[in-house]
Amino acid sequence: MKLSKIFASVCAAALIGAPAFAQEWYVSGSVSYVDQSDSDNSGPTGAFTTGNLGDGSTLDVAAGTPYGWNTEFDNGSGFSAEAGARYGNGLRSGVEVSYTKADVDTHTGVTLGGGSIDALDAASIAGSPTPLGASVAAIVADGRGDISSTSVFANVYYDFNSGSAWQPYVGAGLGVSDVNVTYNPSGVGVIDDGETKLAYQVKAGLTWMVNETWEVFGEYAYRATDDIELDNDLFPGTLNIENQQNLLSFGARYRFG
Repeated sequence: MKLSKIFASVCAAALIGAPAFAQEWYVSGSVSYVDQSDSDNSGPTGAFTTGNLGDGSTLDVAAGTPYGWNTEFDNGSGFSAEAGARYGNGLRSGVEVSYTKADVDTHTGVTLGGGSIDALDAASIAGSPTPLGASVAAIVADGRGDISSTSVFANVYYDFNSGSAWQPYVGAGLGVSDVNVTYNPSGVGVIDDGETKLAYQVKAGLTWMVNETWEVFGEYAYRATDDIELDNDLFPGTLNIENQQNLLSFGARYRFG
């Protein structure tokens, strides 16, 4: 059974059991600014022979040779929805569904076997027998691509009683993320794959209680998964991609029950 199915079952069981303890229910929605952290991509190759290195020669690459590069992402966006319960003692819990996406800005610093190959003709990694007239660095600098995550979290929060309409809170959550990555610099398909990983997040926010039923809130969250291991479509090998995010969100909650 996939991680996502297992976690969905756990979340459903938590919601079914919550009425025995809940004093109040809520639903919320928010939109987010996403700062997708740069990824220091790395992995092992399979065995293959390079294309033209620019001088007519080629290179036999052994299986397990380390390679990688750095990827910088543009600022992204996202949205989420949550259903939860309050327990009357500052504690609340919720099940959150979230989607985020950030485009690739650029790739830099391509290495193979521990050394830079930025200056080589791009034919070397494209498998072309004839030079392409552009360096590896020039080809990958034209980023193109994106990283997107569809996540489900079980969150726990503590709302501090400030004695006013402004209520700070902290929270944390565990869940799963279906992460999909596309790297196609200069239109060259390198990565187009996805993986489901365990995910976690920590949060801090401030709620303004507008009235007895409506609240608005601002929230910071740090969210991450383990590295995503994906197949390389350009030459044999896998690539581990880092996935960490800083999110700034604004939203509203409706309280009932």
